[in-house]
Amino acid sequence: MGIKIIYEDKDLLVADKPAGLETVEVLARLGKKVFNVHRLDKDTSGINLFAKNQEALIFFQKQFINREIEKRYIALVAGRVKDNKGMIDTLIGRALKEKKKQKAYLEIEPRAEGKRRAVTEYRVIKRFEDYTLLEVMPKTGRKHQIRCHMAYLGHPIVGDKMYGFKGQPCPEGLLRQFLHASYIKIKLPSGEYKEFNSELPEDLEKCLPKKKYLPKNN
Repeated sequence: MGIKIIYEDKDLLVADKPAGLETVEVLARLGKKVFNVHRLDKDTSGINLFAKNQEALIFFQKQFINREIEKRYIALVAGRVKDNKGMIDTLIGRALKEKKKQKAYLEIEPRAEGKRRAVTEYRVIKRFEDYTLLEVMPKTGRKHQIRCHMAYLGHPIVGDKMYGFKGQPCPEGLLRQFLHASYIKIKLPSGEYKEFNSELPEDLEKCLPKKKYLPKNN
């Protein structure tokens, strides 16, 4: 499985991670001495950043910690999302009964103590009969944040085996969660800002429904 390199300079390497690989596996396949700046879930494709030296690693990671990175994802979720845009603002922490899974908590919940704030914005790109295509903008970087928040909203990402609801629809031919890291804007050590884009991969593109949803009064 080849790794496409979107951009490279003396401090930064930007890879287009295919689904099915962990970020650490991408590191090994690149065949270069680089350090992962952030991680994508195994079945999430798209833009993955790697620093080429320790100084650059610290510089880039500070931007993530300070929420200075602009990130966008493309997600196909189950059902029809009512509003054209919205924001999800909760706490996120480990689920009690499933240790590999995250859960969204409200601050007033008894078990919310010690959980971390997570904010996700979204906007509708297209509506289909049983699905909604979203552009998702996480403002924080919690584990499984988008997947957890979409399930909390009542519209889990299609193909997501961990956060999906029992009996939810799934497009024919979809073999993984429909989540793709499509855009990142980051500041380089030189002071220049760079924007990187990744097109929706073929395996997701071909699974998009053919018909848009049209309200009956249209």
